[in-house]
Amino acid sequence: MQLFKKKILSILDDKAQIPFAKKLGPYLYNFWRDASNPRGIWRRTTMTEYLKPQPVWEIVLDVDALAKSENENWVFKGENCLKPKYERCLISLSRGGADAAVVREFDIPSRSFVKDGFIVPEAKSSVDWRDENTVYIGTDFGPGSLTDSGYPRIAKRWARGTPLSAAVQVFEGNKADVWAGAWVDDTPGFFREGFMRAPNQRESEMFILLEGKPVKIEKPLDASANTWREYLYITLRTDWTTGGKTFKQGSLLITKLEAFLGGERKFEVLFEPTERTALASVSETRSALVVNINDNITSRSFELSPSGAGWSRRELILPGFGTGEARAVSYDSDDLWVTYSDFLTPNSLYLTRLGEDLKTPIKSQPAYWNSVDAVVQQLEATSKDGVKVPYFVVHSKNMKRDASNPTLLYGYGGFEISQKPFYSGGVGSGWIANGGVYVLANIRGGGEFGPSWHQVALKGNRQRAFDDFIAIAEDLIARKITSPQHLGIQGGSNGGLLVATVMTQRPELFKAVLCQVPLTDMLRFHKLLAGASWMGEYGNPDLPEERAFLERYSPYHNLKKGVQYPRTFFMTSTRDDRVHPGHARKMFAKMKDQGSDVLYFENTEGGHAGAANNAQRAKMTALGYTFLLNELK
Repeated sequence: MQLFKKKILSILDDKAQIPFAKKLGPYLYNFWRDASNPRGIWRRTTMTEYLKPQPVWEIVLDVDALAKSENENWVFKGENCLKPKYERCLISLSRGGADAAVVREFDIPSRSFVKDGFIVPEAKSSVDWRDENTVYIGTDFGPGSLTDSGYPRIAKRWARGTPLSAAVQVFEGNKADVWAGAWVDDTPGFFREGFMRAPNQRESEMFILLEGKPVKIEKPLDASANTWREYLYITLRTDWTTGGKTFKQGSLLITKLEAFLGGERKFEVLFEPTERTALASVSETRSALVVNINDNITSRSFELSPSGAGWSRRELILPGFGTGEARAVSYDSDDLWVTYSDFLTPNSLYLTRLGEDLKTPIKSQPAYWNSVDAVVQQLEATSKDGVKVPYFVVHSKNMKRDASNPTLLYGYGGFEISQKPFYSGGVGSGWIANGGVYVLANIRGGGEFGPSWHQVALKGNRQRAFDDFIAIAEDLIARKITSPQHLGIQGGSNGGLLVATVMTQRPELFKAVLCQVPLTDMLRFHKLLAGASWMGEYGNPDLPEERAFLERYSPYHNLKKGVQYPRTFFMTSTRDDRVHPGHARKMFAKMKDQGSDVLYFENTEGGHAGAANNAQRAKMTALGYTFLLNELK
């Protein structure tokens, strides 16, 4: 275990890792952790330097030094810098990696926090610049100011030099909402501001301020909307009939904002999905939108540019059939960052421009394991209801189909989050190089094939996600890739719920379960921390009809004494203020009381990510893979 921990830590601390950067004004900024800087440094360089093999960086904020001077276990949670100079930033610092953070105004030229600047006490806050002397803020203002999910419900406008208590309320959501707040589009020449409220994680209302009054953007509640220059673009989660046309679920639509606010409903379709394609992301450059899609769970990227004759479309050819993404370097240029990796190919970073093709990558991650003898397959399993569910298998070319291969099946299956091919030094060196087979499941509940793939596993249909995962396990066994004595499963958060559930439903299928920061009590999840925000995904346990289907699969409530469950290792974090560590604690305790063979590890830091620095992440990774190798090999 110690050797593997050392190997993982060397990968995480390797200075040859790609220092992904964000362009703010004339500088590129990067947050970096290594053995010398375990909490990390926020640093910057120029583009000229960045293109060199070994750029020269200047430190903007040393989090290790800050934590030591203030005697706090600070974890850097990001920055929000004011355009166009990017000299003043709102820095978020979390104690131990929790979601709740302190926000403090920072002055880059002097490398110091602004003494009488904007300072927000620890909370799950949202703060955004309106101008140099004003911010919009949503935070814990006291009793009644948070939603049932623990996020801001009230937005206020806060002027520099005044106490937070003097901030003026400008918007209010409902207590049952997930959150509500203000937004700012500060693109020069197209400044806009408004408000949003989210009844649940899939739905939102958007308002834009016109002459001081909020005007609602009329769209489907479950569609997302964004402004870009003179345009409004909308992504649909369900079919929408408007302006005499019906637009397909999963489509990306665009129109002129001014015309839309005037009542016109004339949209152009920038993307329309097929059965096996789905919108992955949209990025905004100065003169075009860059659209990334999933095509049978591999990536494709397109440049979409407006003109007098409509929108032109150009595909940016990626290096392979894996996971790639093109995104804007900055809002005020047409430069693009392009990343690419797959299970066998380390991550590469390219710099290009609209209309140009990819050339040599400017930076590449080292290869941390010998993948020459490995192979990737995309297979399908037939779920209980007859639906074909894809999955990826990564293994040695010399793998024998004799049912004896130690196999790790990983899944998530929720919140429209896609699981796509990726390169991992930890998975490669810790699992595949040790003779293991790695399997990535693309079950329903995720977003691999768009909103419909997600929605068919919502609430009372959640069992479909579990059935898909079980079907993949059975398919691996039927193909003699592995057997129950050599099959382990892993999942975290919603994936932790997944593996805990299928373990209770089909314990004979698995030998080992690695269950990380999980939900396990589905009758009380909505009463713990951010749990109420997930009722749109899982259901409301306070409603009898929804409590009934939750009770049918809730892992904690379906444990049975006398059943031989696979050996299970629970991992969580004391500082997880998103999924309460009580879920893992009580599941472990009940299994132990019933005589099951269970292990438990709780990191005192890390938040929902489970680890606050590279050393902690290396330790937890080593613990997990050592457990799995011992059980399955």
